[in-house]
Amino acid sequence: MNPANNYAILIDNNSKVQALIFNLLKGVAIQGFEHLKNKNGLLFSRSEIHRFMDEEERHDAKIITTATKQSLKSMSSGEQKKALLSYLLEQKPGFLILVNPYDNLDIDTQVYLKEKLTNISESISLVQVVSRINDILPVTHTFYRLEKESLLSYPNAESFWKANSKKTIHFTEAIPPPIEPIIVKGSELVSFKNVSVSFDGRQVLDKINWTIKKGEFWQLIGPNGSGKTTLLSMITGDSHKGYGQDLTLFGQKKGSGESVWDLKEKIGYFTPAMTDKFNGYHTLENMVISGIYDSIGLYKRASDQAKRLANSWVKLLHLEHKRNKQFLDLTTGEKRLVMTARAMIKHPALLILDEPTAGLDDENAALFVSLVNKIAQESSTTIVFVSHRKENGLEPQFDYNLNIGTNGSTGEASKHHGTE
Repeated sequence: MNPANNYAILIDNNSKVQALIFNLLKGVAIQGFEHLKNKNGLLFSRSEIHRFMDEEERHDAKIITTATKQSLKSMSSGEQKKALLSYLLEQKPGFLILVNPYDNLDIDTQVYLKEKLTNISESISLVQVVSRINDILPVTHTFYRLEKESLLSYPNAESFWKANSKKTIHFTEAIPPPIEPIIVKGSELVSFKNVSVSFDGRQVLDKINWTIKKGEFWQLIGPNGSGKTTLLSMITGDSHKGYGQDLTLFGQKKGSGESVWDLKEKIGYFTPAMTDKFNGYHTLENMVISGIYDSIGLYKRASDQAKRLANSWVKLLHLEHKRNKQFLDLTTGEKRLVMTARAMIKHPALLILDEPTAGLDDENAALFVSLVNKIAQESSTTIVFVSHRKENGLEPQFDYNLNIGTNGSTGEASKHHGTE
């Protein structure tokens, strides 16, 4: 048997990926991929998981989870990807196209999948289509970069890595001060003391102890299903599970008469789902201004002071030339920067960034990390950064690790020791 040839195609958030994948799967002749000619190719991607989910719901039948009888929708991201890979291998493909295979996976599942794919690569050709250069398997032979529709080839691995090595990115303008500072008494913003949470009789969190103080920079880490979302929802007031617990938020014991809005005015929050589902027509400038009024999009006349402050943030982000451009027309990376500026414009006591770099390419992720580090250095806002991926260059002071146990996840706080 001839050894499999393994390819890597590095993409960014402007790459036209769908057309390339379609042509590879349909056997359209593409220079450099002659090795795949007349082979049956299958797709390993998040979109395929969603396609099978739709099939399950439409026909009320398990397709790729017949062994477990569990629905795809009820599985974690890691379980879904394992199930999809097993199903694809049963079809005995000639090659697999892997689109950002490690996105939304915890560290342990990433390690498992990389080992599995490395073993598969000995007999099945892999076409890795990845936004992050460090996701490329060491067994790769042939390297490309997709710039919009153009597929650029490299004569060898050395030239590829040299051409695509990461560059340090900095913001030069200072973080703009708020119009009015948000005052919170005391040094502690959040305090969990022996907090346990259960859902439908299953314990998710087990005796969580975590104190978050003013000016601190935390990274929240944990496997899929460890309870990170549950923990955050108790801080933001979106979960009732905090009631009856020893939980103090901004100096006030949970359940002592505070309203959700009392909490939210002290918190800046961003998760990519906020922009993924947004379809309103607002300019970049207005989206930043809307953070002052706690709306997503501007629905009232802004003061001159608010406009000046928003423009300072736009200048900081180097987006002055797009100030009046529709938010929907920005790139994915630009949207994330704008939404972070929106969340920070009032300098909230606490800024929560929930998986903010998911789906970003290397350059945009580095840009986002640089902005977060700058906010930490130049403001008194406390930051909680949540991510499956340990971002290179991120400079939190502390890590809070959730570890899944038999009675739910336990938590452990530690000083941050840098990225891998």
